[in-house]
Amino acid sequence: MVCLGNICRSPLAHGIMEHIVKEKGLDWEVDSAGTGDWHIGEPPDKRSIAIAKSYGLDISKQCCRLFRQSDFQDFDRIYVMDRANLRDILALAETEADRQKVKLLLDTEVVPDPYYDSSQFDPVYKMIEQGCRRIVEQELNNQA
Repeated sequence: MVCLGNICRSPLAHGIMEHIVKEKGLDWEVDSAGTGDWHIGEPPDKRSIAIAKSYGLDISKQCCRLFRQSDFQDFDRIYVMDRANLRDILALAETEADRQKVKLLLDTEVVPDPYYDSSQFDPVYKMIEQGCRRIVEQELNNQA
C-alpha cells in the first residue's frame, strides 16, 4: 500500500487489508510505504490512528517508511492511492513485470489525501475498506 508520506492513506490501507486478510484466514504479507521521505520512522498521523481505532483497528505500531526498489521483488501486488503515487512508483519500476504489479487501489478512482481536511478521514477509511474487500474477493475468485 503506497501513498505520499505513508502517514494517512497507506497506513489505513495496510491496517484494513491486514484485518480483512486475517478475517479470511489468508497468509498474505501486507505493508505500506510512502513515495516521500518526510516521515520515515514516525507512526501514522494521529487522525489515521483515531479513525482506525473507531473501527476497531490498531495501526499505532506501524512505522512510516520510504518505498524501496526491493519492494518490487518482495511483493506480488503494489497498490497506490492516487495517480501521482502511480506515476512515482512506475518510474521506479525496472521491468515490465514490476510495472504489472502496480495498480490504483480503487481501480480507476483515486483515494483523496485527507491530510488537509480532517473531515475526510472517515470517508477515506470507507473508500479504502471497500477497495481492500474488492481486492480480496477478486483474488479469492481467481484462486477458485
